[in-house]
Amino acid sequence: MIPDLSFTAVVPAAGIGSRMAADIPKQYLPLGGSTVLEQTLARLLDHPAIARIIVATAEQDPWFENLDIARHPRVLRVIGGRERADSVLNALAQVKTDWVLVHDAARPCLHRVDLDAVLAAGRQPHGGLLACRVRDTMKRGDGQGAISTSVSRDELWHALTPQCFATEPLQQALSASLAAGAIITDEASAMEWAGFHPRLVEGRADNIKITRPEDLGLAGFFLQQMSESKI
Repeated sequence: MIPDLSFTAVVPAAGIGSRMAADIPKQYLPLGGSTVLEQTLARLLDHPAIARIIVATAEQDPWFENLDIARHPRVLRVIGGRERADSVLNALAQVKTDWVLVHDAARPCLHRVDLDAVLAAGRQPHGGLLACRVRDTMKRGDGQGAISTSVSRDELWHALTPQCFATEPLQQALSASLAAGAIITDEASAMEWAGFHPRLVEGRADNIKITRPEDLGLAGFFLQQMSESKI
């Protein structure tokens, strides 16, 4: 059970999702009677510890303002940046809570139990993130389409979202790592760069990120299962 604390959720949604090969950004594709982004935001709005959601969109985004959820009193839109880290930093400037969680716009199948767990981990000194253990044999390529070597999967994890941290350390870590030209692929990597060791919170494997066309149908199936399990 999460104590009655206030968190802010940041959802970077300025990307175009080129691998979906769609006419519109993947977060606005239809899913389960609404859109991918609305499904994602609904999972977050359902949690009483989340005081506000800040969505970072592209400056010329014409779709977000047409969503019903854009007018929700707990949803705020800000302009995103060129990279994910830039968008998160823009959103963090509007955060007024001590803790913040960052969640992918195209990850709509978040379960409440996983959200509870990562919120609890986020209040720890180094923060935490949802992750899944690597199950398959891992190969490193040689850059020319062949195997260079096999990689042990022991203690290898797939990083998921949400990722949850104290607001000020995350803001400082992102700003400093970007200024240093570090390669930052998610918020945890910025915290790692700054010397933190975020806790890995093992989450459900169905918390997928919609990246390719086939993921949309799979996400729809998972959402249907989630809906039926509440009956």
